[in-house]
Amino acid sequence: MDKKIEKKGIGWPKLLLIAVAVAAAGYFLWTLYQSSGTSRLNVVQERLLLDTVHSGVFQEYIPVTGVVQPIKTVFIDAVVGGKVEERPIEDGATVKKGQIILKLSNPDLLLNFLNQEANIISQINQIQNTTLLMERQNLSLQEQSLDAQFQIDLISKRLERNKQLYEKKVISKVELEEMQDEFENLVRRQDLFRRTIEKDSVYIVQQQNQMQLSVDQMKRSLGITQQSLDNLFVRAPIDGQISGLTLEIGELVQEGENIGSMDNLDNFKLQVRVDQFYISRVFLNQEGSFDFAGKTYFLQIKKIYPQVTNGAFLVDMIFSDESPAGIKRGQSVSVKLELSAEEEGQLLAKGGFYQTTGGNWAYVIDESTGNATKRNIRLGRQNPNYFLIEEGLNDGDIVIVSSYENFGEKDELVLN
Repeated sequence: MDKKIEKKGIGWPKLLLIAVAVAAAGYFLWTLYQSSGTSRLNVVQERLLLDTVHSGVFQEYIPVTGVVQPIKTVFIDAVVGGKVEERPIEDGATVKKGQIILKLSNPDLLLNFLNQEANIISQINQIQNTTLLMERQNLSLQEQSLDAQFQIDLISKRLERNKQLYEKKVISKVELEEMQDEFENLVRRQDLFRRTIEKDSVYIVQQQNQMQLSVDQMKRSLGITQQSLDNLFVRAPIDGQISGLTLEIGELVQEGENIGSMDNLDNFKLQVRVDQFYISRVFLNQEGSFDFAGKTYFLQIKKIYPQVTNGAFLVDMIFSDESPAGIKRGQSVSVKLELSAEEEGQLLAKGGFYQTTGGNWAYVIDESTGNATKRNIRLGRQNPNYFLIEEGLNDGDIVIVSSYENFGEKDELVLN
């Protein structure tokens, strides 16, 4: 009698063997897929930063820091040296032009002034005495000249009479000749007096001019000394606020020593530090702006300092219109320094991807698969917020802009 054989089911060892075979086949297929020319990497999408390419207004600018400074600063130096006797103005006070801010004393300067003043008085007295003496001498010569002329007139008349008497044989020829000689001698003396008076008059004028020049020179020297005495009162050169006035009573001040400065508070400027990388792109009248108290203020570059220090150079920017109310000296503000005019273009937000790709490629999300694929692009100029796209991207493209540091330049990112 035949025995019926029952059919047994598949046991768990066989199931385990089948599972291992399927896994091996899957791994083989996955490896084959990976080696088919496209490398992939699974990435958690929540950790990525994305940006959508869009058209908009682009302007190249750089953020720089500006320090508020007065539009005009005047340094105060001691014109003459001396000891501080009084300081009527405190440091930081607002003063008017010409107001005394410091009083100095200098005994040597005062003594020099008194000596010069005494010398001038002595010189003036000497001039007056010399002038009187020369005038007396001149008057004496004129008196002698008048007397000689009187004698000439008398002798001339007598000589005419004697000539008549000689013709009548009343007097001798000797008497006539003696009188003729006396007359000629008086004429010569009169001529000498005349020439002496003329020369003496010229000499008097020359002497007076020379002495007057000497007095004028001494007066100018005295005026300089007087000005030096006036400079012992140090006055404010402009209207404004004084700073750096730290001298105390009794302290000695040297000639030419700086004793403070004056700031014109009517207007301000910004002194801005710019990275030396942009030195060839910064020019006079270049514009910038910053926000203060809810309002935007515009500026222009008016001075560029050529020195480069610690990798940066300085520029002075003044306000195009009014300066902000309430802004303070020494305050720092963030300025947007424009490097180009506004223009239309395709924009992509800045991100860490640029450090890996240099702007030559990026991961763009494929709408059909939801994954991000590597695409060659070309980025142009940039500002702190955006890159200007030159090619490779279109409006609406979604780009991963966060860092690619951990992606290893895979061809495709599988977003989970």
